[in-house]
Amino acid sequence: MKDKTFQTKFKRRQKGKTNYTKRLALIKSKKTRIIIRKTNKRIVAQAVKFNPKGDETIAQANSSELEKFGFYGTNNTPSSYLTGLLLGKRMSEKKAIIDIGRRKPSHGGTLFACLKGLLDAGIEIPHSKEALPKEERINGTILEKYFKENKEKFSDYEKKGITDITKKFEKAKEDILKVKE
Repeated sequence: MKDKTFQTKFKRRQKGKTNYTKRLALIKSKKTRIIIRKTNKRIVAQAVKFNPKGDETIAQANSSELEKFGFYGTNNTPSSYLTGLLLGKRMSEKKAIIDIGRRKPSHGGTLFACLKGLLDAGIEIPHSKEALPKEERINGTILEKYFKENKEKFSDYEKKGITDITKKFEKAKEDILKVKE
């Protein structure tokens, strides 16, 4: 029997879902990983610890949960911030490392808004201040301006009774900060 001349990659690597070199480096840090993923409709954030038998999810938050706090949660910047804040309040461990997967980091983007929410909840995560979005993006000021100019694109917001995004954001933020760990 001849030796193989080509060795196939792991299935998740073939599909472009996992970068195993990056994952191994994050696991070797022995810190809790904060996994942030953006889908077409929401933001999902999880605090995960490595276990040889399989990763253990310690806490999780999802932007669709924000409706409990009076905010219409989608995959925009304010929703991402509030999701990070909610996850941070649910976490017992206060030190972590961020894992954005195979996405390219976009400074000031929604994934870094989630990071800002985690930081404001008291979680220590190594980061660069330049990566975090500006306050007017986080609190929805820019989104509200766009909302007023393009109401037809925000029919879901009107159905939920949200017309003043910044006020709803501040109220939801207050309510999330009251959440016990």
